[in-house]
Amino acid sequence: MKRLCTYPLAVAVFMVAFHVERAPIDKTSHAVVISLQEAHATIADTLEAMTEKVLGDPSAPVTLIEYASLTCGHCGNFHNNVLPSIQQRFIETKKVKLIYRDFPLDLYAVRASMLARCSGNERFFHFLKVLYQQQPIWTRAEDPLVALVRIANVGGINGDDFQRCVGNKGLEDAILQERKDGEKAYRINATPTLIIRVNGNDTKYEGPVTVSDLGIALEEAWKKSQGR
Repeated sequence: MKRLCTYPLAVAVFMVAFHVERAPIDKTSHAVVISLQEAHATIADTLEAMTEKVLGDPSAPVTLIEYASLTCGHCGNFHNNVLPSIQQRFIETKKVKLIYRDFPLDLYAVRASMLARCSGNERFFHFLKVLYQQQPIWTRAEDPLVALVRIANVGGINGDDFQRCVGNKGLEDAILQERKDGEKAYRINATPTLIIRVNGNDTKYEGPVTVSDLGIALEEAWKKSQGR
């Protein structure tokens, strides 16, 4: 399968992505405002920020591990157009749980990941959803960090707290270590990468995936978990 959203870590972390197309910072949509207001946030400490982020029942028999970058367009497509159906069919029915892991491809992805994790465990997936929904706006802004501040403000994280969050070197190092661990454990070099784990066995999927294809794979995994 074609690998997508690749970018060398050495360049990505220490250089600003000047190749990103610039566009004016758009106004936050009404739907996003509601979503973030419901997820009013305070700053989490590094320990809470780096706990495993799980969507769904922790005891679900099938685990879907996602390695993603918040600046990766294909990751955005997965979250906006694929995950909602998967969540309704498999996660809400307690067949599958999703574990989200950071695999940042550039500096802005690192900062966005830090923002989501600083929001705390209960609010993490709220912020993640908005960051992916608004990805075409904030990643193409004249200054993406300013656009991230605006998203943080709507979610209850003020400018000072945002600076404390993105200035947390321990959190930044932990996110980059999560990427390194993914590279080592699964030889990941592209996003999104999905790992389906059932009965202790892992299967890796790289690149774009459709609702239909992922649904078939998860249904088969669930049947295996039930001994079928």
